[in-house]
Amino acid sequence: MKFICNQQDLVKKLNIVSRAVSSRTTIPTLKGILMDINGNILKMTSSDMDITIEVLMEIEGKEDGSVVVPFKIFNDLIRKLPNSDIEISSLNNNINVKCGTSNSSIVGMDGSEFPVIKSDENNKEKIELDKNTISKMIKNTSFAASIDQTKGVLSGVLLELSKEDIKTVAIDGFRMAINKAPAKNEKEEKFIISARLINEVNKIFSDVDEDEVEIIYDDKNALIKIDDVKIALRMIAGEFIKYQDVIPKDSPIKVEVRKEELINAIERASIMTEGKNNLIKVSVKDNVLTVSSNSEEGGSIEDVLIRKTGGDLNIGFNARYMIDVLKVIEDEEVTLNMNTPITPCIITPVNSDNYTYLVLPVRI
Repeated sequence: MKFICNQQDLVKKLNIVSRAVSSRTTIPTLKGILMDINGNILKMTSSDMDITIEVLMEIEGKEDGSVVVPFKIFNDLIRKLPNSDIEISSLNNNINVKCGTSNSSIVGMDGSEFPVIKSDENNKEKIELDKNTISKMIKNTSFAASIDQTKGVLSGVLLELSKEDIKTVAIDGFRMAINKAPAKNEKEEKFIISARLINEVNKIFSDVDEDEVEIIYDDKNALIKIDDVKIALRMIAGEFIKYQDVIPKDSPIKVEVRKEELINAIERASIMTEGKNNLIKVSVKDNVLTVSSNSEEGGSIEDVLIRKTGGDLNIGFNARYMIDVLKVIEDEEVTLNMNTPITPCIITPVNSDNYTYLVLPVRI
């Protein structure tokens, strides 16, 4: 194997393929990337068995071949080379990297058993989405999924397609985030992808210029194609929670408040609860919302002006669950829809019905 490429171009591609390199594996090859030369195309592949990423790059090919190169040492070396042409070659799995006066060698591995993305895309369902739309939807919901990978569907994000829209939904048992956007789909489908994996995909979206995303899927796997990148993901099996049944039908207390003022009040009040239960108390009375906290270290009281309909209310929340959602909502004002101190609070943008966040209260 032998080829020549630009250092900066290679760095950009390595940044993408790094998302699937496994650091906690007993399989040595999975700590590396498969480099395969065919003519003037370099194909780099990484995998942790749950996610596999394939990136294509145009190069000056001198000799076809393939080898698995240890990712960390190779990546560190390439990044420290000058922005110039690099000559990379391998013989008997030993890799040589030349750039200017620099000449380095790396011990590689055989790539014959490295996981690769199967090219068979026939007889599978396909959907096309706008990159910026789906990227924003992932960001707006994935944080509400459980970080416990043993929680099955709760550790994933539901993608639900209807003939008129697409929804992303995440639930961790204490909160739920739902985002929808207009989309015309021929079929109504739904599948669940690990929040950890879908967040890695979202990082890749920011590294490519192409605006259209294609998702090809079957019962067990999804293949995401964008520009010269392919990402194969293993889906989470199981039935997602009937999330529509969880949303309260009646919320007689409605509070409209400026988002930034509410974030600032909660963040200051939560300083006293850090490292403990993150409990804050929210009191709604007349045209004022009061955020307060108390601990052995001290206490805090913050007042925020609001517009309110319905009665007064005292309710407790986990401060982090409130801050998380307020930071992803882009609108300047949000509505808190509430009923009693023990029923869920629904948070939505004031001028949009495309985003819904449910958070369970904490008893005070």
